[in-house]
Amino acid sequence: MRQFNHFFSSLAFILITGCAQQSTPKHLAIQNPPDLYAAIDKATETEIDNNAASNAIESTVNPPSIETPSKSQTIWQRMKTLYALPEIQHDRIERHVNWYLKHPEYLSRIQTRATPYLHFILDEIEKQGIPGEIALLPAVESAFKPEAYSPSHASGLWQFIPSTGRYFGLKQTPWYDGRRDVVASTQAAVSYLKQLSEEFEGDWLLALASYNAGKGNIRKAIRKNRKKGRKTDYWSLRLRRETMNYVPRLLAIAKIFSDPEKYHLELNDIPNEPHFEIITLDSQIDISKAAELAQLPVDDFLKLNPAFNRWMTSPNGPHRLLVPKDKVAIFKENLAKLPKTERVKWRYHTVKKGESLSRIARKYRVSISSIKNSNHLHSNRLQTGKQLLIPLSDRPRQVAGLQNMPYYTVKRGDSIWKIARRFSVSQRDLVRWNRLSYKKPLRPGQRLLIKRSLTSRNNKNIHYTVKKGDSLFLISKKFNVSISDLKKWNHQTIDHFLQPGQTLKIVVDRKPST
Repeated sequence: MRQFNHFFSSLAFILITGCAQQSTPKHLAIQNPPDLYAAIDKATETEIDNNAASNAIESTVNPPSIETPSKSQTIWQRMKTLYALPEIQHDRIERHVNWYLKHPEYLSRIQTRATPYLHFILDEIEKQGIPGEIALLPAVESAFKPEAYSPSHASGLWQFIPSTGRYFGLKQTPWYDGRRDVVASTQAAVSYLKQLSEEFEGDWLLALASYNAGKGNIRKAIRKNRKKGRKTDYWSLRLRRETMNYVPRLLAIAKIFSDPEKYHLELNDIPNEPHFEIITLDSQIDISKAAELAQLPVDDFLKLNPAFNRWMTSPNGPHRLLVPKDKVAIFKENLAKLPKTERVKWRYHTVKKGESLSRIARKYRVSISSIKNSNHLHSNRLQTGKQLLIPLSDRPRQVAGLQNMPYYTVKRGDSIWKIARRFSVSQRDLVRWNRLSYKKPLRPGQRLLIKRSLTSRNNKNIHYTVKKGDSLFLISKKFNVSISDLKKWNHQTIDHFLQPGQTLKIVVDRKPST
């Protein structure tokens, strides 16, 4: 029976990490826009000559240092001592090296974003004995944005999709998403990569490709090459475009950071010491209250604690918080002074005749379950005159720059397309906000959440003519808008390449910048 169960556990792992993980490409929500890579991608697609040997040249392997990292080192020096991937000379790597060097502002952003996380990531990498270059994988996955979310529903620094995240123990509830938990997701990613390296007998390039495309897809490509008598190393496989560039992007950025003087790159001086401390509480706490205790702006506090979907920790945990090292003492001191009953903001509500839980929840914009949990209710029945504790902290966190608009009630004849057009939002966002399905028709009376920009009343539509040398990145910087918005506004006309003379719609803020 134990063998029988082991067989099905193995089968489940293969299905989840292979086919289920990446049956569709992971288009990442990061700041290295695909259009800027278009020339690289096109060249890569046509590069592999199926009748020729791989043109990757491997040099010596850099063994990880066995010395204990010194606090006098910078984080970059420590990371380099842990490098262990082969030194490879390859055109695909050099293309990405050149791209990074032409975009120094991107390398600067990566360093700034990585600062809070790199020490912890390197600690986990050392524990598992895996190459130090892996510490830079979030630069490729999420641009070191722990809140990054892709259209294929991958999330967090390491871009786990829901099924793979659950398989590796990352809880996902209305309150908390472990894929965005810096500690939990890093530990899961490092364990997953270690497993993949063992699956491919220590070939880290195949392991990395599998992390991106799924183990099943890499196995399939290997079998195809083997049948045709071709090499089966990473460089010889014909894979989808994203995976063909995935490994070279990591190797390119690792190469640049290992020798900043050669590439005229100024590295941020990040000390080789922990940036945060893990503090575990024994009850829920309001996120804004926790930030106040640490004497930090809420936005800064959320950079270390992005996993919470609501304005307080989950009733069932985890109640773990990451607090910057230089704020730990004051946080603990203030927490000790704070009565446990004041960790969460509350309001009393007296039930009126005819009121229901759903109506009260809508009034205070909290969930029904949070009201029931806070008042130990076992059913939805309410007694007139009963006083309820309302946890005001249990309000969904708003994405920066967005506010919750009034719900829209679906009318007869409405469709996703019509509603999206009416409120000037994308169909994809409307579906995501309300967990809709394109296959299921909307029901009259159904309530849909609509989100809009806070500055929408001050917005103005303009039309911009693309000039020679323009890219989405340059245009987004010029008008101070995001690349994702540019694509949303022009989804019918933008392809991988911009053409001089092409007209783009851009929504700009009428307010003068300050």
